[in-house]
Amino acid sequence: MIAIRDLTVRYRAARPHNHMITALSGVSLTVPQGTVCAVIGPSGCGKSTLLKVIAGLLRPAEGSVTIAGRPVDPRHTCIGFMPQNYGLLPWKTVRQNILLGCEIRGTRQDTRRQGMQQLAKKLHIEELLDRYPHELSGGQQQRVGLARAFLLQPDVLLMDEPFSALDAITREEMQDVFLALWQQQSVTTLLVTHYVEEALCLGKQIVLMAAQPGRIAKIIDNPLGGQRELRDTPAFFQQARALREAIRDLEVQA
Repeated sequence: MIAIRDLTVRYRAARPHNHMITALSGVSLTVPQGTVCAVIGPSGCGKSTLLKVIAGLLRPAEGSVTIAGRPVDPRHTCIGFMPQNYGLLPWKTVRQNILLGCEIRGTRQDTRRQGMQQLAKKLHIEELLDRYPHELSGGQQQRVGLARAFLLQPDVLLMDEPFSALDAITREEMQDVFLALWQQQSVTTLLVTHYVEEALCLGKQIVLMAAQPGRIAKIIDNPLGGQRELRDTPAFFQQARALREAIRDLEVQA
């Protein structure tokens, strides 16, 4: 479980006059164990900042973040992080990129190699293991990123708009791939997205954020989340329309 309490994050802007900017203000959120939480909202509402705090990359000015009741600490908690650009190292092969996280954490070599082969087979990238990232399509790179994240078997998975650079058809395909992997591991996941349909398809919990400063406007329990077959139903379209209207209202208020 991820528990965020009264989180405030500030940073110093170079211009004008070196003043302080509040990126997040008074954010409180509980993400239950094994839940996919989709975070959506207008640009500048602090979605990526929130992920960085949970990952331990940024320190809040106020408030706290705990995972399974403990303060964020990489020594006690395994956190997987998938950035927008997939985070693949261009000088390493697909095989080396997939194994990288486990090597850093010191996982046994035989265990990680066996797990890598199984994931590569599930993701249909067995023939790509000796290639380099620049030799792959966007969808293939995304599969490599997912393989690395799930091979790590993290306690928490943080995903910062991981499918945004893909075309619409490939994006839906990768959402299905993610769901298939997630259903096997049920890793607690925070997914930042700006696609309404993606939030509804993947997130059992949807957090709608507002900007200036970044804050939570609404938390929605989403019974449609994680059920790919419901994507073409009237209920899905109605929920998508309602969520879009809520986002537009926030943008108007900003």
